[in-house]
Amino acid sequence: MRDQLRAGAAIYNAGYYHAAHDAWEEHWLDLESGTDDEQLLHGLIQCTAAVHHAHEQNWEGAVGLAASAREYLEAVPPEYHGVNLPPIRAFLTALAADPERIERQPPVQFEHEGERPTLATLEFAPTAIAATVLADELGFDETPVVQARTYAERDLEAGDDGSQFIALLFAFVREEAHRGIIYQRLRDHVGRRQAREADVDGLF
Repeated sequence: MRDQLRAGAAIYNAGYYHAAHDAWEEHWLDLESGTDDEQLLHGLIQCTAAVHHAHEQNWEGAVGLAASAREYLEAVPPEYHGVNLPPIRAFLTALAADPERIERQPPVQFEHEGERPTLATLEFAPTAIAATVLADELGFDETPVVQARTYAERDLEAGDDGSQFIALLFAFVREEAHRGIIYQRLRDHVGRRQAREADVDGLF
């Protein structure tokens, strides 16, 4: 769950409030209801949704989700799986009381393992998660990104730390200004790898 937490926190901290929950949702849906892990992810998902609604000036939705998220996170220890919860709880309490505060000051940043994760500081595994989330959020076809992630993981397991797919996934997540060009390069590399694999398969 660590990789999902870091990916979602970095996406949220970068201002992609609506997208952040996608890093957690698949794992959350597999958890038993009412467990600390489930409560943590449920609360964080609702927190990001509350912030998103507040930015959209859906004050009623923001208030309801902020209050609900606060209840879920209240049931979890103050620092759980490395997530520093007291600042998030305090923010949710304030947001539920005054959702328009979002227009006067930025929302709380998520802290994990003593730092505020950013897209530029993620390790490979959370970067790979963030790449697929951001592709979907920003309107890219996520299919080649998912395939690039598969190739990168295979290369990493084979000891190829210099894999072009690893480098391209890092660049796609970190280099916002050049993301479109990087996506094209990533898609082209995936296409060439698939063609080579098809050629090899054709030999047999």
